[in-house]
Amino acid sequence: MYQTTDFRKGLKIEIEGKPWIIVDFQHVNPGKGSAFVRTRLRNLETNQTLERTFKAGIETVGKPDMEEKEMEYNYSDIDGYNFMDQSTFEMVHLSHDQVGDNKFYLQENIKVFILYFNGRPISIELPNFINLKVVETDPGMKGDTATGGSKKAIMETGLQVNVPLFIKEGEVLKIDTRTGEYIGREKA
Repeated sequence: MYQTTDFRKGLKIEIEGKPWIIVDFQHVNPGKGSAFVRTRLRNLETNQTLERTFKAGIETVGKPDMEEKEMEYNYSDIDGYNFMDQSTFEMVHLSHDQVGDNKFYLQENIKVFILYFNGRPISIELPNFINLKVVETDPGMKGDTATGGSKKAIMETGLQVNVPLFIKEGEVLKIDTRTGEYIGREKA
């Protein structure tokens, strides 16, 4: 069991038999009354967000039966996405709902962590940064670099990213998977 003093960003907890992750929290000690902890939680199965308040030092939450396994993404089919455990060669299938918008970061042979809850796979965790190739973008206008403008670029996986005007088709860019933002160009 976790106490409210154990709360931190990224902590995985269990409430009413469901796995949640703490996205944000704040300890509040009002002048009158007892202290409490205000949290914003995200369901690891459905990606639903929830704001909930806990009485500080009194309420507890469960520790979820969770496990992470490193796997390699192989391919997608009409039903979802297929991953392989590199040590046992076991295949794991996740549905489109379980993968969600992370599909825009999946490339063949990329290593990801599959999150298991009570022995069944529920979601994936990506590396913080990946490299993707630009397949479509408008050419930048000459002399337009002083304003520090940006334009849309479509990556090889279908992801749309705002990039600086000097980026051309065919370049490989470093993308932050947590925010979906352009970080920089990769060296060839």
